[in-house]
Amino acid sequence: MSSAIVVHSLFETVWPFAADHLRRHWAAEGRLEYRSLDEDYDGLLGGVLDDPSGITRLVSLGVPVTDDCLDEFADLEQATVLTRNMYEPDEEAVAALEARGVTHRWHDSEGFWSPSVAELALGLTIGALRQIPQKHASITRSHDDWDRDLWASDVPGAGGYQYVADPPAYVHGTIAGKRVRLVGVGNIGSRYADATESLGAEVAAYDPYADEPCFHRTGADRVHSLSDLVADAEIFAPMVPLTDETRGLVGAEHVRALPEGTLVVLATRAGIVDGDALRERVLAGELALAADVFDGLAGEPIPLDDPLLDRENVVHTPHVAGRTRHANERWAELLAERYEPA
Repeated sequence: MSSAIVVHSLFETVWPFAADHLRRHWAAEGRLEYRSLDEDYDGLLGGVLDDPSGITRLVSLGVPVTDDCLDEFADLEQATVLTRNMYEPDEEAVAALEARGVTHRWHDSEGFWSPSVAELALGLTIGALRQIPQKHASITRSHDDWDRDLWASDVPGAGGYQYVADPPAYVHGTIAGKRVRLVGVGNIGSRYADATESLGAEVAAYDPYADEPCFHRTGADRVHSLSDLVADAEIFAPMVPLTDETRGLVGAEHVRALPEGTLVVLATRAGIVDGDALRERVLAGELALAADVFDGLAGEPIPLDDPLLDRENVVHTPHVAGRTRHANERWAELLAERYEPA
């Protein structure tokens, strides 16, 4: 009775630390075969392992599988198989496994990367409120931001210049005291709500799919209308996953209703917001934007000549919110929790 992990470099380009973390977990439980296949391997799962007949637990990541391959695993009881898609199992392979009486194991929650995404969203928020990226870039080019003449005063003890750090045209300064308005109180939204509330924000949220306890856990007041939610927002953060139901959930009318100067934070998918309306108001200088995702807004990667880049009212990162070692390791841990011991 033993376990096996087979991982192709295709999977490891997406999740470079996940398979090895799973290997360390399973190695402590008993006999384990681990095979890492390089990018030149274009074969099937069959023939990769020395003795597949004795394997009772199998995780195969990024390797094509056929019925003949599965026939080699005579003692297999539990398995996870990803072939072409590195984010979800192969349905045909799952059906073939279940037809053989093998239990397919999978974690269908995105909780593994929710801390990473929520924390980057918080970082983007603070960065935009205080213009940290803009100031970092500015002081590498000139000393204008160090100009103490702006701070000068003829009155002793009255020097200082408030807006060296805070842009007056947009919501700025601290999270404390701000009206944070969230769409979604799931894995990511709830963490963001909890973090901003703990920093002193007044948090309210709209989520037609969540029950009342979800709002209590986050400390967010429940708002039953998206139109009401956007009406007084200072920081607006739509944080639901992108699905057929949520695509365009925040419509043009909601974007246009945001108060001037509102900071919009995008960390899950931009497609949940009407991209044309948001782009128009950001480029007009009416809204500030802190975004890790740009699908439906500018495309990914953003063209280098796109006017959204290098603006006072935009802070951006290249769709990396969930790409942390912690997310990789939690992916492996959540999968391992689904398995019974070998």
